[in-house]
Amino acid sequence: MKNQTIKTTIFIGLNDSETGVQKFDTAKYVSILKNVCHSYHLAFSVQKIEGGYFHENGVYVEETTLALLLMDTPEDVVIEIAKDLCAFFHQESVMVTSSPCSTVFVKDDLWEEK
Repeated sequence: MKNQTIKTTIFIGLNDSETGVQKFDTAKYVSILKNVCHSYHLAFSVQKIEGGYFHENGVYVEETTLALLLMDTPEDVVIEIAKDLCAFFHQESVMVTSSPCSTVFVKDDLWEEK
C-alpha cells in the first residue's frame, strides 16, 4: 500500500563560511547529523555529495556537501534543525527542499512461518 509523505532534504556545505576550508573530517560532520536526528527522534538518511554554488557576494565555490533526508518531519522542526546546522557548521546558509512522494515498504516473507 502506498503512503503519501513529504520528503525533505537539508543540504549542508562543509566549507567554513569565512575561511572557505572544511575544518573537520567529513565523518565528524556525519556523526553530528546522526546525533541531531537521534535527539529529535527522527529517522533519516545522510548522503555525501560534491557540489558547487555561488555565495551571496557572487564568489563560486565547490565543496563537499551533506544531504540530510527526512520523511514526514514537521516543517517547523525542519527549519529549527536547519538553523542549528547552519550555525553549528558555520555556513552562510543551508538549502532546504521538500516535495510530496509516495512510499512503499517492501518486506521479504521468506523467513515467516507458513
